[in-house]
Amino acid sequence: MTKKITQQIVAEFLGSMFLVMASISSMILFTNAFESSKYVAVLANAISVAFVLIALIEMFGDVSGAHFNPVVTIVMLLEKQIGCSKAILFILFQIVGGITGTALSHLMFFDQFDRLLAVSDNIRSDYVYFGEIVGTFILILAILMLIKAKSKKISIIVGLLVGGQLLATSSTMFANPQVTIARMLTNSVSGIRPIDGLIFIAMQLVGSLLAYVVYKLIFSKSIT
Repeated sequence: MTKKITQQIVAEFLGSMFLVMASISSMILFTNAFESSKYVAVLANAISVAFVLIALIEMFGDVSGAHFNPVVTIVMLLEKQIGCSKAILFILFQIVGGITGTALSHLMFFDQFDRLLAVSDNIRSDYVYFGEIVGTFILILAILMLIKAKSKKISIIVGLLVGGQLLATSSTMFANPQVTIARMLTNSVSGIRPIDGLIFIAMQLVGSLLAYVVYKLIFSKSIT
């Protein structure tokens, strides 16, 4: 393994870890420690994830591309921006990073949770599945079009988009398989039971592939 690849997978691990921590810890802080309503907690969660994601993309964008999300990596593979072996490594370390983020979130609030990992029984079903298609679709389409436009504001736009969609989708926009897996392992309000999580991941794959098809249609006759 070369030094560059090592740097890239470390960046993906850390970015995925801190993204999950922002997602889970903010909900624990507001619902358990502050005893806020879920409505206030979701708003705090959206702000937290948006701010942290902006910082993480700025920190690691030049190192690994700041994917932190297996469906982003898959789309970059389809675009031939990354090789197959590297994509597999990225996805593996994203998942491990996310699970580590869950454990660290529980550790920070160990007075509220007596274990580092716990399988969730939080039900998320029915109409929220469609929300995952919508949320993942807009995320992936935005990323592809921002890269195509060589935007210098990707971190800000993606961060604000994710924060906004957390408040605008029925599923509260997971839009990320590694985050979904990580949230299967928390018994906090952020959790999702594994059977629903697997359906979420399937919907995320559908949303990302639809976004890729639309992106290709939009630029099918563009001059590069």
